[in-house]
Amino acid sequence: MNIKDEIHRAAEIIASAKHVTAFTGAGISVESGIPPFRGKQGIWNTVDPQILDITFFQQHPEVSWPLIKEIFFNRFRDAEPNTAHIALAALEQQGIIKAIITQNIDGLHQRAGSKHVLEFHGNSHQLVCLQCRETVCVTDKILSNVPPRCPRCNAVLKPDFVFFGESIPELAASRSYKEAKDANVFLLVGTTGLIQPASLVPMDAKSYGATIIEINTEHSSYTRSITDIFLQGRSTEIMKELHHELSMK
Repeated sequence: MNIKDEIHRAAEIIASAKHVTAFTGAGISVESGIPPFRGKQGIWNTVDPQILDITFFQQHPEVSWPLIKEIFFNRFRDAEPNTAHIALAALEQQGIIKAIITQNIDGLHQRAGSKHVLEFHGNSHQLVCLQCRETVCVTDKILSNVPPRCPRCNAVLKPDFVFFGESIPELAASRSYKEAKDANVFLLVGTTGLIQPASLVPMDAKSYGATIIEINTEHSSYTRSITDIFLQGRSTEIMKELHHELSMK
């Protein structure tokens, strides 16, 4: 079966489902200019991941923060939603997709227009105080000091995404696992399935009987284990075609 036939088959399944949940990873944002952390072009090939270790950060924020600022707040600030983000948002607006669970911290789903987004790993658009837990929106002013300081208590601020050694936000985790239980279809877009515990959410969905449709440029850890339909290609191209098929129904 060729890719067009597979996309058509996937669209038929999605169109007949009562509850479709999308689950996205780094691959969907690559075409917006945001490289993944792992792999051939991964950030960790050139940057020591220790900068995002919570213990190291707490002890050496003056070492971590310059690199964090360069990577997350300088290099990626001009990234824009791509066709895949926009297609997912359109499918949500049409009532086809009920929620998006994303491992990404870039906020591109929301900027594309998605409303029901569960940020499994938090986001890069606000900072949190390690002492009083005050949250602060990211601005040029707040980042003018490195490390930035809490306006309430003057303690060091940390990006409000999950560091190594930290737990997943409880609300995001519980809502994600509820989606896994409720979904008839889980649409995986650009995720390798290598990062735990996020990678367990689609596994949970499969155990509850969801059909797994995967969009990826290469096979992932899901492809031969839980995936029912594998759509190989760039997420922008596949999602554009899938959205077109669904719009015709």
